[in-house]
Amino acid sequence: MSKQSLDRLLREVRACSACETALPLGPRPVLRAAHTARILIIGQAPGTRVHASGIPWDDPSGDRLRDWLQLDREHFYDESSIAIIPMGLCYPGKGKSGDLPPRKECAPLWHERLLQQLPALQLRLLIGKYAQDYYLDTKRQSLGETVKNYPRYLPAFLPLPHPSPRNIRWFRNHPWFEAEVLPVLRQQVQQILRK
Repeated sequence: MSKQSLDRLLREVRACSACETALPLGPRPVLRAAHTARILIIGQAPGTRVHASGIPWDDPSGDRLRDWLQLDREHFYDESSIAIIPMGLCYPGKGKSGDLPPRKECAPLWHERLLQQLPALQLRLLIGKYAQDYYLDTKRQSLGETVKNYPRYLPAFLPLPHPSPRNIRWFRNHPWFEAEVLPVLRQQVQQILRK
């Protein structure tokens, strides 16, 4: 494991065209990682805005996520501390009620190899059901149940809902998230980043 081997792997990932024919805007894997990263954010897949900018979480969902973490853009995008690797690395296209799910090829193809290059990781934030089902095998429970049971997954994982503006109803129906989970999230993040 070295900075050079991670750099080589990131170049390989960014050149990936495994699902090229299924991607409406073509391949553009969006991720950030450094050998020294201590926190990993695993979300769903880039939206059109992120696809265009090439900057992960460069949208209203990212604004809310940074608020949850109490991090400004400078600290959030400091890849020496925070890695960002979504379940699907490219924009998957539009569905009936929003973006399509992340492509199923990405995580099995790249995640394990990337994680092997991130030896300093202390916490993985699993944002949304796709990441939680993949890493925690929570297919039989709802997002709310998984997030509510967050203590069982600490210290390695912390499951979170997606911060999308489309999820306003979920936040309203689960007020305990803001009252109980966000303080723990903020404490964990600050404690890790202060080291």
